[in-house]
Amino acid sequence: GTIGAGIVVNSPPDGYTFCLVSGSYGANAALHNLPYDTVTDISPIVLIGTTGLLMSMHPSVPMRTVKDLIAYARANPNKLNFGSAGTGGLGHLAGELFKLDTKVQFTHVPYKGSGPVMNALLSGEVDSSFSSLVPSIPHVKSGRLRAIAITTAKRNPALPETPSVGETVKGYDVTHWYGIWGPKNLPKEIVMRWNQEVSKIIRSDSVRKYLAQEGLEAAGGPPEEFRDRIKNDSEKWKRVVREAKIVAK
Repeated sequence: GTIGAGIVVNSPPDGYTFCLVSGSYGANAALHNLPYDTVTDISPIVLIGTTGLLMSMHPSVPMRTVKDLIAYARANPNKLNFGSAGTGGLGHLAGELFKLDTKVQFTHVPYKGSGPVMNALLSGEVDSSFSSLVPSIPHVKSGRLRAIAITTAKRNPALPETPSVGETVKGYDVTHWYGIWGPKNLPKEIVMRWNQEVSKIIRSDSVRKYLAQEGLEAAGGPPEEFRDRIKNDSEKWKRVVREAKIVAK
């Protein structure tokens, strides 16, 4: 992802080269010594959609709520663990932010990708994970996983009965998102044309329906809002990486 973003940063600002990025882009500056600024060296176009990560547990783990989980973890430091798709990924950072906000200790177990960590969770090799919503939902409905909470500030329509972490841990919010940006100094008329046309598409009934099936809520909005989201995420993850002493591998 950082390689692709670097190619777009160095492309001519002519409206023909863009970058589609996810929420992990907001963490790149915190994890890597990049040759470009992830906020100021781009021209934000539009936020496509947002979703959350699902905090889920293997059914053998008895806790059913965030409150119970916090109480158990405080009484039993590092007895519980959580798996992630890799060190520095959004699932890892979400877990580290949870640890910082609740003052609990979990053991992080990194895997090489989302498939391996899901297999580990389903088999009980790890107790929990902060994983993408869509691949998790079928396992929750089949009873192979227990949904504890969603990481966004509000509940997700795809799992309306599952509370948000923020309902228990005030201020906790990890939003996974997708958006488009282009090289720095794109002419304003090009930025606004792309923003308006993409916004029309993602807010159409057919695309809204498709995004909802993927657990995504259609976004849109002006380019400035997208820049603010990248900036806020970058600042948040820099704090988490610093305080949790995370080193990208």
